[in-house]
Amino acid sequence: MKRLSTGLPDLDLVLGGGLLPGSAIVVAGPPGAGKTILAQQICFANATAEHKAVYYTTLSEPHSKLIQHLSEFPFFDPEAVGPKVEYVHLGDMLRDAGETDLEPLIDEVVRRALDDEPVLVVLDSTRMLRDFVSDQTLRKSLYDLSSRTAHSGAVLLLLGEYTAEEMQSAVEFTLADGIVHLSHQSREPVDRRGLRVVKMRAANHLSGAHTVQITSEGFQVYPRIESFTREKDEPPKGERIPSGLAGLDALMGGGIPHGDGTLLLGPSGVGKTIACLNFVAEGLARGERCLYITFQDTKVQLVDMAGEFGWDFEAACGNDQLMLSHVPVGSLDLDVLASVIRHRLADGAITRVVIDSLAEMVHAAREAERFPAYLRSLVAVVRSAGASLWVTSETRTFGPIDEPLVGLMFLFHNVIQIRYVEHCAEVGRILNVLKMRNSRHDNGFYACQITDDGLTVGDKVQRLNGMLGWSVLRDCPTASDCAEA
Repeated sequence: MKRLSTGLPDLDLVLGGGLLPGSAIVVAGPPGAGKTILAQQICFANATAEHKAVYYTTLSEPHSKLIQHLSEFPFFDPEAVGPKVEYVHLGDMLRDAGETDLEPLIDEVVRRALDDEPVLVVLDSTRMLRDFVSDQTLRKSLYDLSSRTAHSGAVLLLLGEYTAEEMQSAVEFTLADGIVHLSHQSREPVDRRGLRVVKMRAANHLSGAHTVQITSEGFQVYPRIESFTREKDEPPKGERIPSGLAGLDALMGGGIPHGDGTLLLGPSGVGKTIACLNFVAEGLARGERCLYITFQDTKVQLVDMAGEFGWDFEAACGNDQLMLSHVPVGSLDLDVLASVIRHRLADGAITRVVIDSLAEMVHAAREAERFPAYLRSLVAVVRSAGASLWVTSETRTFGPIDEPLVGLMFLFHNVIQIRYVEHCAEVGRILNVLKMRNSRHDNGFYACQITDDGLTVGDKVQRLNGMLGWSVLRDCPTASDCAEA
């Protein structure tokens, strides 16, 4: 049976395709979680002159306030109020109801559903009915409402501010075909909203907690990427791609295997971002489309930085060959980031993706327990789209090397490290390829520096100790070497 779209493609994905006609869905959550905005957004997305959406209110907000609060959202159409989306107040019926009499209210909702054949019926709030009648009466009334409304084919949305205990035992949840729980978590610097499908009959919904944001555009859902099921994660096989860093491809067997995930490690200021710009500039020069995700440098800063090396990123952005997405650390959310990347890759046109950097993702998201599964899924999504991923992560600047992604580096096919090195009272840089999966690579240490061409790899360093973190990294020059320097 064809399902009713919510008007939000990502929410439909979470629900397993949308809402089944004739079903009763409870939308539960605390004040401020977004229940009313979500329900009305679904109403305006589906209502037509032939099949209205009927929005019943009990003793919550007056209709004038509801419409006033909606007027700023782009989905709201004032001309649709009445002809397509009808608001009906049930407050007088509730005031007249005794402890054993909700029948007039139920009869009104059912009569309208059968006579007018609306596409959607919303009751806001069902939880408030508990203040007027006994549990026995409520059970009978809600059973009559859900079963009789189902014959009309309308989707019945029951909204309410339910506690966790009520969600375990209340009659609304035992009778419902679906249960959607909205949450609101207060935390610094940005509060977090979430959505979880607790139950959805006859649907293969996505499990887990999914991020929700209420913006000027309305209610937005960002599916949890770990919940995705992919039939294939292997990208189309292709030739190796050039990295864009002079001298690096020779160390990697001729370039980076197509579709690989590459991790670039190094301390602050060593040149990781410039290396990323090299990687993107190479793709642009070859006519490829690229996506660059940054958490620190803004779009303007990256464009200016690229310009210092002669790369016109502004023109590439203008013709949609390059997409630069700056996500401020304060508003960083793992699900939002994954959603941006997934939608950008949907058409298969992007071949290179940069994320700069993982360290900021881990610290800002504050979801350490979830992060391994998240990162595994993110790499797989990029790989299955046929794109090559380049990711940076910061290591310690001073002292022995540390491993910032303990237990997670196996998720990347290639690992490249850039480090500072002491040389005759000067600080230089060295690069080595730590790992390449299923590919031969050079194991040596090579001098590298930032030139007019970006980050370039030079000659092999013959004398070096401390690489594995046992001491300060030095190139062990002889006395004559220092004298010549």
